[in-house]
Amino acid sequence: MSTTARILLVEDDATFRSLLAAILEDEGHELVERDNGKAGLMALQRQSFDLVLSDLRLPGLNGLELFRTATAQGIAPPFVLLTAFGTVEEAVAAIKEGVADFLTKPLKDPETLRALVRRILANGIKERNLTVLRDREAAGLPPDDVLFAGSVMQRVRQLIADVAQTQATVLISGESGTGKELVARAIHQSSQRAAAPFVALNCAAIPETLLESELFGHEKGSFTGATQARHGKFELASGGTIFLDEIGELPFALQSKFLRVLQERIFERVGGSREIRADVRIVAATNRDLAEEVRERRFREDLYYRLNVFPIPLPPLRERRDGLHLLVDYLLQRATAQTGRGGMEVSPEAVNAFSGYNWPGNIRELQNVIERAVILGKGQVSLQDLPDGVRQPAPEQQAAPAGGSLRDLERISIMEALASCGNNRRLAAEKLGISKRTLQYRLKEYGITET
Repeated sequence: MSTTARILLVEDDATFRSLLAAILEDEGHELVERDNGKAGLMALQRQSFDLVLSDLRLPGLNGLELFRTATAQGIAPPFVLLTAFGTVEEAVAAIKEGVADFLTKPLKDPETLRALVRRILANGIKERNLTVLRDREAAGLPPDDVLFAGSVMQRVRQLIADVAQTQATVLISGESGTGKELVARAIHQSSQRAAAPFVALNCAAIPETLLESELFGHEKGSFTGATQARHGKFELASGGTIFLDEIGELPFALQSKFLRVLQERIFERVGGSREIRADVRIVAATNRDLAEEVRERRFREDLYYRLNVFPIPLPPLRERRDGLHLLVDYLLQRATAQTGRGGMEVSPEAVNAFSGYNWPGNIRELQNVIERAVILGKGQVSLQDLPDGVRQPAPEQQAAPAGGSLRDLERISIMEALASCGNNRRLAAEKLGISKRTLQYRLKEYGITET
């Protein structure tokens, strides 16, 4: 995790201001200095800060007024007021209004300042984590032997180990349901940012009109219904990792704005003009062939190269058959624990059916099949507890061509899913782990008719 922060220091005493700045810069923080409240407010309006240290008594706009104004405008980070001994009571009263803490001057010793700043910044990370957890409960990682089940997954494990400790942007590619988000979480957990938030967003699951606000946040009044300012995923992930699933679904008009974040690490909320720093590690994932999307002019070439710094291709489940038994055992234990049906096993006939099926929906489909079978099973998972498509694979089901492109693999997976679901688009989309909108787009793109 990045330990540095951008701090606004507002103090009219130049000597004391220089002392505080020197102490904090030695800690690796970025300092922006102002000598009055109005100048401090202008700085807050122009860029984002992780912390404000402000003198309580300032010419013009004092420290408490600065805090109140910034709070009303929705641009206030945690505030620490600097106060002389004679105004401690005022500082304590300010805490009741939401000020994080106060610091008396003259400064007792440098460690007092360092400890206070560390604590305030750590609390900020905790608050972001709580916000993320309220938004979506973080999924836990399975044991390594399950996550990397199958000999072909050992290459993926090594790639994660190679890239995790760097800050490089990662692009994970693979079919729907292969576990791309779990790989992204494994990268985050093995990185220096592990103590900070991991924030995930599926670009295909959000309507185009709301996607920019989801990513970058919005200011109060920026559009109908925006009754208050809102943090976007990039702000919630500050200091940590943002995972953007189905990045190939990013609307073309939004791709240029996203490219700016990748290049300059700054963005603006919808309806705002204040620059906000994006201190995040970016991991993206796609089930599309983005190189083909670039050739078809549906995806920006410059954005593709910015994303594809460190590619990690994920093999489909049909290429991981030597690890299938580990996955089945793990998912069976989890499903029986959730349903209270302990002690269940998989019959030999069901094991053979699992091994002979091509799994177009990959691990997500396997999980759904096992959960269904556990509910239906009487003491064990038997052949009759499995869906028709798994028990009796459709005649047209075929193995993916060796060395085939992601585009070829995706087309076959869609055909298999439709066949196994009786051409029901909603069920097929759920089986593939994509939205119905995405499936309809793919059907048109590949010229597939459900016959």
